[in-house]
Amino acid sequence: MITLWKVRSSLQEHIQPVTQTCGVLLLLFSLNGCAQNQAFTPAPDGEQVTITVKVPQNLAAEPMRVMYRSEKCPIKRSGADWSSYEEDGYLSTTVQPQQQGQRDLYEAKLPINGAGKCQWRLSNVTFGVTYANTTHFGENVKAGPGGGVIVMFDQRLPQRRSVFEPTIEVSGDVLIQKDYYPWINEQFLVRHEKLAWLIGQGEMYSYYRALTARKVIFEPTVYADHVVYSVGPKVHKKGNRNRYTYSDGSVVMGGSDPSFKKLQAIRLGQSQ
Repeated sequence: MITLWKVRSSLQEHIQPVTQTCGVLLLLFSLNGCAQNQAFTPAPDGEQVTITVKVPQNLAAEPMRVMYRSEKCPIKRSGADWSSYEEDGYLSTTVQPQQQGQRDLYEAKLPINGAGKCQWRLSNVTFGVTYANTTHFGENVKAGPGGGVIVMFDQRLPQRRSVFEPTIEVSGDVLIQKDYYPWINEQFLVRHEKLAWLIGQGEMYSYYRALTARKVIFEPTVYADHVVYSVGPKVHKKGNRNRYTYSDGSVVMGGSDPSFKKLQAIRLGQSQ
C-alpha cells in the first residue's frame, strides 16, 4: 500500500467535539523572537483548523509545532554585506493535542487568524506520532525520529524543509494515510545508542500544502510485526557498513536507511 492522500468535502464522521477550547489554547502560546510584544488575540468565534491524529498502539501523538506569520509586523534582518532587509514577522508555539474520550484520536483546534495589530495568520503546523513505549524492543531502546507531517496553509516554506521531498498540493480538507515500519537502529560511532524509528516512504517528514483546508486527518498505519534491525560499524574504516536484517531473515549490507520498497514487498509476499 503506497502513500495516499484524499480530499473529502466532509470529514465530520472522523471528528469528535474537541475538549480543548480556544481559551485553553491561548494559555499554551509562547511568543518567540521579535514577536514578544505583539498581541495574539484570535476571535473566539473565528475560523479554525481542526487537526486530528489517529495514534497506533504503543505510539503517542507528538506536540504540534505551530507557526504564525505577519506581514504587518516585519522583522529586520542584516545581510552578509551588512545591508538590512525585512521579512514577515513570526510567532511560534507548541500545542499538545487532546485525546478524544478513550479512543485513539487526538485533536487540536488552531485559530487561522490571530488578529491584533499584527494580523497573525496560520502558516504551517508540524505534527505526527512517535513511540511512547519501546520496552518490547529490548533494553535501552529510545524513541527515534519518523512519522512526521508538515502541512502548510500559505505559500511560504516551513522551518523544516527537505530539498528531496516534494510538496503535495491539496485542495480542500485533507486525509493523509501512510504506512510505517519499526526500525531499530543501533549505532556505535560518536556514541552508542539504540533508537526506534518509524520508517515510511520518503523523508522524515511528508509535506502538504492545503491553502483552504479546515480539517486535516492523519492516519498512520504501523506494521509492528515487520521490524527491521540495523547495526552500524563500531570502527570508522573504509569498507565498514551498516547491516540491515529484515523480518523475513534477509540481510542487506550498506545504505543509510532501510528500503521501504523491500519492507512493503515482504509484508505483501511479493518477490524483490
